[in-house]
Amino acid sequence: MTPALSFNHFPATMQSGSSLRAIKLKLLCPSTSGPCSTMRLIWFGLGVLARFTLAAPSLATPKVKHSIREPNGWTREGLPSADHLIELRIGLNQPNIQVLEDHLLEISDPDHYRYGQHLSKQEVEDLAAPHEASLELVNEWLASHGIQEEDLSRSPARDWVIVKVPVTLAESMLDTTYHVWKHSDGDYLVRTTSYSLPEHLHEHVDLIQPTTMFARWKGMKSTIYYPDNKVEEKTLGHTASKGSANAQVDPSCNTTITIDCLKQLYNIDYTPQVPKKNSIGITGYLEEFANIEDLQSFYAEQLPEAVGTSFKFVSVNGGINDQNLSAAGIEANLDVQFAYGLSFPTPGTFWSTAGRPPFKPDLSTPENTNEPYNDWLDFVLAQHHVPLVISSSYGDSEQTVPEEYARRACTRFAELSARGVTLTFSSGDGGVGDGIDASSPLETTCISNDVSAMLSAMDLALTACQRHLRRRNQQRTRNRRLLLWRWFQQLFPRPAYQEAVVSQYLANLPKGLYDGLYNPAGRAAPDVAAQGRRFRVWVSGQPISIGGTSASSPTFAAVVALLNDARIAAGLPSLGFLNPLLYKKGLHAFNDITIGNNPGCKTDGFNATVGWDPVTGLGTPNFKKLKDVVLRH
Repeated sequence: MTPALSFNHFPATMQSGSSLRAIKLKLLCPSTSGPCSTMRLIWFGLGVLARFTLAAPSLATPKVKHSIREPNGWTREGLPSADHLIELRIGLNQPNIQVLEDHLLEISDPDHYRYGQHLSKQEVEDLAAPHEASLELVNEWLASHGIQEEDLSRSPARDWVIVKVPVTLAESMLDTTYHVWKHSDGDYLVRTTSYSLPEHLHEHVDLIQPTTMFARWKGMKSTIYYPDNKVEEKTLGHTASKGSANAQVDPSCNTTITIDCLKQLYNIDYTPQVPKKNSIGITGYLEEFANIEDLQSFYAEQLPEAVGTSFKFVSVNGGINDQNLSAAGIEANLDVQFAYGLSFPTPGTFWSTAGRPPFKPDLSTPENTNEPYNDWLDFVLAQHHVPLVISSSYGDSEQTVPEEYARRACTRFAELSARGVTLTFSSGDGGVGDGIDASSPLETTCISNDVSAMLSAMDLALTACQRHLRRRNQQRTRNRRLLLWRWFQQLFPRPAYQEAVVSQYLANLPKGLYDGLYNPAGRAAPDVAAQGRRFRVWVSGQPISIGGTSASSPTFAAVVALLNDARIAAGLPSLGFLNPLLYKKGLHAFNDITIGNNPGCKTDGFNATVGWDPVTGLGTPNFKKLKDVVLRH
């Protein structure tokens, strides 16, 4: 008698809800023609047990799950202390994630009858959940290393298992050796370049981190600060410029960007009607603290009616928001002042998430060096009420992020988007290439590798922002050994909603330009643009001038918050995943930026031009036109 299913293999195509227990019962009594006799059941059970016992050694044999080459810019320094703590995050296979993505595309397509019918938290979690078989097999593997349920935590959909263990136990579990790695700029990480799992777990586990990911999350603000009373360059000219709908813009906006300047530039003449039903959020990492006293100084100067108001602070994983003026964060202050100022009086939330890679190694003190991004995602996905638009000005270069991690991050953003949340991310300041050194893009050493993924501008989950009015650079040197794929991704294919405008741009490029140096079929970035220079921000009691796409993302997020207010007031749902609507119905609602380029890798990069381009996307927002678009769909 031969069972219909193998005891040691559970296919990934198994229907959701099937359990390992049910499969065991079926194996013990495979006949469907009648009840099993006691003797027959015992005999058959012993046979299965014997086969399982014989097969167990091969099942436990580790097989490499993921490996990378030695990362660029990092050198191996030595071994961490034996009690150094690693917070392992085990991502389980999600069999229904494509169904979730299909739902997301339907409810985000303005031509689909389901447009705007966002999913509930429970519906999203059901679609993101792993098979019960995956849960049970991973639990058995963890138990074999002495890890029980009380030692674990899980994500809301149970698709992530989180456990904090000493590095020696992590090495035993993953058949690997962790090392302390030092970056050329002095940063440290504890990572490995390869890890293994028992072969029977490979189809049930997508990834385990931190292992092979060498990302160092950083803010996307420019490292160059312009003195308030000095004109760094004549970007807009000395005379009044024209904003949206040819309205005149105050000449002071040539040198200093304020809330009033953004309203003039983007045709924002709108008073929120139902702010209590609306919301906007800002993420904070890396001990970047949003100072309330600075916010009041900003409001007193630029938005007097907001003086005395603040934001809701939420701690994630023990994150704090130190209110000492000397601890005020440039990144955090920029984000909250302009996001909340432009969308006032929409209620704002600021999350401070503790933890950071890299770290300064202290061999006598165990330290968790996991990146904090997933901590924030774990937290926010567990909440029943999430701000309707969230801006993040943090990211890293593609090469540092393993493919499976990028895909899983994308699905987590999709989970938020399916619930009606719009996500905006800064696309970076470094131009084409790897984006490692944003302060001097022409000097960046662009090195491609096999790890090709990008967390900013990912398909299906978010809208990326790119600052505009970048100066032209006359450097014409091209090095065809370099890869300019940062603006046309290697990992994510171009979505259908981008196809028409991006194909038209590529068709108009000079024949042979950068052939082989970028992926012409890749997901293109950015989607939209917003001003990103000379923002007047209050930090530690003083105003300073800041540039970078860190300014662009909260600016566009505030525009989305105002659009959400108009929709909610009209009885419509929030915008959620915005990209299909913008590319299908909103092309005319942007100010087209046609001058500039994004130099890098000792090249000029790509040029801005009429229509979509990989420097400014669709352009900068014309709020009045966008409001008309979102109220018609």
